[in-house]
Amino acid sequence: MSPFSRFSQYFTEVARTGSLRKAAEVLHVSASAINRQILQAEQTLETPLFERLPTGLKLTSAGEILFDDIRRWRKEFSRTRERFDEIQGLRRGHVTISMIAALSEGMVAELIAEVGAEHPYLTFDIRIEDSRNISEQVSSAEVDFGLLLDPVEHTGLEVRAFAELPIGIAMPVGHKLSQQESLSFSDIAAYRQIIPSEPLMVNARARLLYNRYQLLETPSIVCNDVRMMRELIRKGAGVGVLSLLDVLPDLQEKRLAFVPLQGRSAKPLTLALCVAPRRQLSRAAQIVIQRVIVLMERLSQ
Repeated sequence: MSPFSRFSQYFTEVARTGSLRKAAEVLHVSASAINRQILQAEQTLETPLFERLPTGLKLTSAGEILFDDIRRWRKEFSRTRERFDEIQGLRRGHVTISMIAALSEGMVAELIAEVGAEHPYLTFDIRIEDSRNISEQVSSAEVDFGLLLDPVEHTGLEVRAFAELPIGIAMPVGHKLSQQESLSFSDIAAYRQIIPSEPLMVNARARLLYNRYQLLETPSIVCNDVRMMRELIRKGAGVGVLSLLDVLPDLQEKRLAFVPLQGRSAKPLTLALCVAPRRQLSRAAQIVIQRVIVLMERLSQ
């Protein structure tokens, strides 16, 4: 049974979602077509692949074996493609990247556009995920590399490069505090606060600062989306605690000002480029990784 067949796509999505209906929505085919393929496979293999439960479909022991084998076959085929890339140079190639949403604007997009212009037949698969999902995708070799914040000690990750990004105060251009080189958190007590909430990575840093300086009673706006926070700050709704990474696109376009916070409570975030240990990377992936490392070195300066 080929891991690239229509059945393997259907089977993998049902195994992942536990539902014919959800798999059908993802794959844009009818649930009956998916079910028909699964029933035919079960007849051919002479074993059930799923338990049909009131709550959905659950893999049987045979189904779990097949699911693991399909994932393994796909990884092996991906490595085969990488070896083909090596043979053919960069006349063709494919790079899969998983990154945090904060990198979806600005420098990384520019870098990928530049590499794509230099190598027209290079293709990319770019996934925007949270740091936990990125860690899982890197360690399972689903992607060539990942860009994530504050990676934890993990045997499935190898950090190739990192940049420490300061926490600071984002404010409108021309704000009276914007000319200072650094700020104490108490310096913003007189201004309306735009506070990052979960699941934003900067939330934990901000919460420590607000608790330490007892500014939680300050008139505020709480928001769980960095783009909305930046827009509120640009419109003059207040000042906000963000990382340098969060505001880089606005700083490049001179749409916001940013001043780092001083003191041990304002611990910087760590942006890391991670790969799976001992993963054999294609020449295309290596070239993109080297370009990203140079970019991260600039951020650290």
